[in-house]
Amino acid sequence: MPIRSSSLVRNLYIALGLGAILYLGRYVLIPLAYGLLVALVLYPVVSRLESRGLPRWAAITVGLMLVGVVFGLLVGLLLFQVNTFLAELPMLTGEASTGFGAFWTWINKEIAELGQAHHDEWWGPLVNALPGKVAPYMGSALSALFGMLFNLFIIPVFSALLLYHRRTYVTALTKLVDRSWADHLPGLLQKVVSNYARFILGMVQVYLIVGTLNSVGFLILGVPNAILFGMLTAVATMIPYAGIILSSLLPITLAWTTTGSLWIPVGVISVLAVVQYLEANLIFPKVVGGKLGLNTMASLLIIFAGGLLWGVAGMILLLPLASILKLVSEEVPEWEALRLLLGGEDKP
Repeated sequence: MPIRSSSLVRNLYIALGLGAILYLGRYVLIPLAYGLLVALVLYPVVSRLESRGLPRWAAITVGLMLVGVVFGLLVGLLLFQVNTFLAELPMLTGEASTGFGAFWTWINKEIAELGQAHHDEWWGPLVNALPGKVAPYMGSALSALFGMLFNLFIIPVFSALLLYHRRTYVTALTKLVDRSWADHLPGLLQKVVSNYARFILGMVQVYLIVGTLNSVGFLILGVPNAILFGMLTAVATMIPYAGIILSSLLPITLAWTTTGSLWIPVGVISVLAVVQYLEANLIFPKVVGGKLGLNTMASLLIIFAGGLLWGVAGMILLLPLASILKLVSEEVPEWEALRLLLGGEDKP
């Protein structure tokens, strides 16, 4: 009993220390983890290009350009929505002016009129207070946007360095581990690459499911072009914070202009909120966790812990990192309990 108790206390200290490192180093570890994710996804492409005689730096550049094209298409979808939204703005506001300034002025005017019209209702004063309450959150959103722009610069740098010096890092890792691990390390690294490929496949399935749910909800509400907007709002969530905000503006605006009812835009927001909740707490853990070999309970706990430590990024990144831990636990007999907690059923 004392031996087991001592081992439990030691493992608890290790877990607490690891959590502290993850939290305190989040500003460096988050872009580094994204860079590792991109590097592992691009590794098969870069390796194939190198085998055909392309220099390593050129192969890495081509791979990063492919990622840039995909990201550019995503940003293009968002800009398309914003452009269409601004084109609808004169019809929405009843004025000739366009731009976000005119839209914000119109929003404040509509909220004030709504609050005055229902001043006697319990929610009237709450509506009147909305414009003043939104400003502090706009500052937080802008801060998150600038952080995202910095990450867009540093993540490709991390990915390029990891890919360019990958053999050096593998050699160093081989020398760091015990000699008994040296023979297992290449196979383990191959499993890690395969797991990340399954992770990407799982993410694609998640966005298809989310897009379908959004489209069904918009169709029920009678939003024009419901399937298009449902899929666009799903794909746009790949961009943290700004994606879901910008992608939801157009369906909310069209719902308002085509029906003239406040409840239809509220219904659009409710559909997006419910689907986002289902995605974070049911769809993502079940689909992506299953692709990574993690059971649903472990996936949920990892997502909650990731959100606590790293926010939205942690909810995405810690699942594939936990799958690496599970793969390592399969090679270490002493980590059998961890393998069972993460992976599920015991081996016969």
